[in-house]
Amino acid sequence: MSAKIVVATLALLVAPCALVADDAKPDAPAVAAAPAQKPVNLDDIRAFAAVFGLVKQAYVEPVDDKTLMQAAIRGLLGNLDPHSEYLDAKAMESLSEDTSGSYNGLGLEVINVDGALRVVAPIDDTPAERGGIKPGDIIVRIDGKAITPETSAAAVNLLRGKIGTSVTLGVLHEAATVPVDIKLTREVIKVASVRGRWVEPGYVYLRIVQFQEDTGSEVRRKLAKLREKQSALHGVILDLRSNPGGLLTSAVEVSDEFLDSGIIVTTKGRLKESDLSFNATRGDLADGAPMVVLVDNGTASAAEIVAGALKDNHRALIMGRRTFGKGSVQTVLPLDDTHAVKLTTARYYTPSGISIQAAGIHPDIELGDLKLVVRDSEPSLITGERDLPNHLKGDNEVAEDKASAHSNVDDYALTEALNVLKGLALQRKPVPAETATPVPAPKKG
Repeated sequence: MSAKIVVATLALLVAPCALVADDAKPDAPAVAAAPAQKPVNLDDIRAFAAVFGLVKQAYVEPVDDKTLMQAAIRGLLGNLDPHSEYLDAKAMESLSEDTSGSYNGLGLEVINVDGALRVVAPIDDTPAERGGIKPGDIIVRIDGKAITPETSAAAVNLLRGKIGTSVTLGVLHEAATVPVDIKLTREVIKVASVRGRWVEPGYVYLRIVQFQEDTGSEVRRKLAKLREKQSALHGVILDLRSNPGGLLTSAVEVSDEFLDSGIIVTTKGRLKESDLSFNATRGDLADGAPMVVLVDNGTASAAEIVAGALKDNHRALIMGRRTFGKGSVQTVLPLDDTHAVKLTTARYYTPSGISIQAAGIHPDIELGDLKLVVRDSEPSLITGERDLPNHLKGDNEVAEDKASAHSNVDDYALTEALNVLKGLALQRKPVPAETATPVPAPKKG
């Protein structure tokens, strides 16, 4: 391969491309070319051409030019950071499925770290989550084949496949020394990005699994539907645990739903177009009711944007464990109709101007990774007056619903969040009845 051909190839790779996404969203305007840089060193080009030629001539098996060039591109991007990568047609399809919320696979969010596949988070109610895979686990084998730095990028594609087919993952759990084999069956992963319920009268629980295209509008619909049944809202628990992130634009939209004013997030990069600032607009879905946000080590990227925005604007109390620490924004730059480069183009900063890259967001109240359990039997047959035979009926006596009483007992963090939220609600002045808005109307587009 001549140096002239290599120079032409490199020129194609650094040519201006259309900006397709903020954190992988395909519809943004084109970006200008990067500032002029020093030309590539000719000695480096000659070295690349020489290695390319030697592989073509002497490698034990024949390798075509396209395979070698794509491997070179992947190697170039793989040495930048864990989130920059070359996207072929299949990877582009997977990216589109992720943002739309439906695909065939196991329900895992993974990243490539030093040639290993590390789990950011399993998605709720998927084969991965039901199989016991946790944030921070490392996948070391797929169907018995070891994952190496050379095969880790391609190994991600093996997690997806036909519905009903099985795959066995060798998983090294956090703090473990020996991996365990977990057999999972692929299924249609339909990720409902938002779930919600009343945990107690006046206290709403909202869980965001992933930030997709419609997550902001789904939050509005879910809360409005819940408030049709009871309008009084004393507090909101927003659960972002094991949320691997998603679209930056959706994170901004969700943050805006609970803020009346203030900066949500800013981004800064080398290109002028990467320097952005997002501000909240008036209107709070929760009418100013106190909020607690639950986070853990699997709370990443767009989920950290929301946690940081609500924390720095003093809108919510953050509880749980330190977040993942992905403080960068990826942009998809198309090369042609079926190939693109996902490139880290900016860092994002919380409203206080802090970059959480590799540091994460530290909770206001830190919680251990604990679990509450119910005793097999009650410690006493008599727990109060109501348990005495022939007791005098009370005016306000209500039969205890044990299923309701223990509905959150196995979730330690949720139980603690509810206790804190009740304390915050006691400090809040009640909203006058004539000015209250029982069911907030959809807003903010």
